[in-house]
This record gives sequence, structure tokens and C-alpha cells, in this order.
Amino acid sequence: MLVNVSYNNKEITKRVDEQVGKPFTLKERWAMKGIGSPKLIIKETSIEIGNLLVLDNNRDTCNIEMRPKGVIVRFRSLLETFALIIPYYKLSVYKGDLAVYSIFRDHFFIKVEADTKAVQKFFRKMLDYKADNAPTSIEDL
Repeated sequence: MLVNVSYNNKEITKRVDEQVGKPFTLKERWAMKGIGSPKLIIKETSIEIGNLLVLDNNRDTCNIEMRPKGVIVRFRSLLETFALIIPYYKLSVYKGDLAVYSIFRDHFFIKVEADTKAVQKFFRKMLDYKADNAPTSIEDL
């Protein structure tokens, strides 16, 4: 779900919280040693996201926030902030080329540069959290 989160809209906040859960508490954030990614440089995107990013001449960057049931990928275009809401059951992450991670949800995708250890560490943390909190699969029984 791609939404404009620039303004405080209770209906959009409710839909986001239903899909990915409410934000972690301060105590949980402290225990996890942070829930946000460093600034990520966008290399390539799907058409819908690309159409938003092409509107301004700034460098295309985004960040990722972990939530209990999913992640939120936020990016800016013009003076608006957009969010790609991805529940863990729809999240697919691929490591393609050397230092490029691809984040997929249905037909949306964002490819980001992962040139530092901090970025790679965040992706490892995110994928570990997804694996630890996934529902039990049939094969595990």
C-alpha cells in the first residue's frame, strides 16, 4: 500500500497500524538497539514510485522503519512524504548485485544501495526479526 503520510490523517494512520502494527515502545526500541535504518540511496524503483520520485531534482533517498507486523519504507518527493507499507507476510528482500538490496511488495519494489556495514547490519536485523516472529509453518509441525 503506497500512501501519502505528509499530513496527520486518522484514517490513514489507522490503516497503517492495522497492516504493520503500532510503533514499538521506547523500551522495545532500546532493547532492539534501534528500529530505523540509516539513509538509503535509491537505485531503482517500480513505475508508480518512480513517477513520484521523478517530480523533483533531489537525490532519491529513503529509510525503513520496523514495526511489529511489518515495515514502512518512507521517501520524499517535492514537499510530500510517501510511505510504502509492507506487512512481513508480503515482504521479500533480495540481495542482488554487490551492495544492492531489493525490497518487494506485490508489484511495488525499491532497490537500495547497501555500501556500508550499518546498512547490511540493519537488513540482517530486519530479516531476523521477520523470521523470529513469523507464524509457524506447516513444515515446522
